[in-house]
Amino acid sequence: MKITREEVIHVARLARLELDETDIETFSHQIGTILEYFDTLNQVDTQGVKPTSHAIFLTNAFREDEIKPHLDREKAMANAPEKENGYFLVPRVIG
Repeated sequence: MKITREEVIHVARLARLELDETDIETFSHQIGTILEYFDTLNQVDTQGVKPTSHAIFLTNAFREDEIKPHLDREKAMANAPEKENGYFLVPRVIG
């Protein structure tokens, strides 16, 4: 399937894009190549293949909530770049 210059110009006009002649030729060629690839894909026999919404099948990835002991303050603060009086020290956001 080939896309014409007029179709590229029409779509560019709908998108309010200004294209010069070089852009029109480039996009015509690139879009034409993409459409040719779709023509190739349309030739693939998909009889008996169920439509999918994802490439892989996933089951529910959520886990049950479990009550666990909280992280010790010293362990939590161990990797803090800056801390003061047992709290994380961060840059002021609101002046």
